[in-house]
Amino acid sequence: MEGFLKNLGIILIVLGAIGLIVSFYVGGLSSINGFTAGMLLLMVVGLVLHIIMNKKYVD
Repeated sequence: MEGFLKNLGIILIVLGAIGLIVSFYVGGLSSINGFTAGMLLLMVVGLVLHIIMNKKYVD
């Protein structure tokens, strides 16, 4: 469980990136600003969570 929490931020970043890639190739999703903003928000939350969780495990 500890390894999952340590890598949760990276998992969220990858899911956000996959969502943006899929929306680019599907075409219909890339025109929906809410979807692309949600994927961007998911990536930012993943980045912040990754920084916080790894700082917690280093200390």
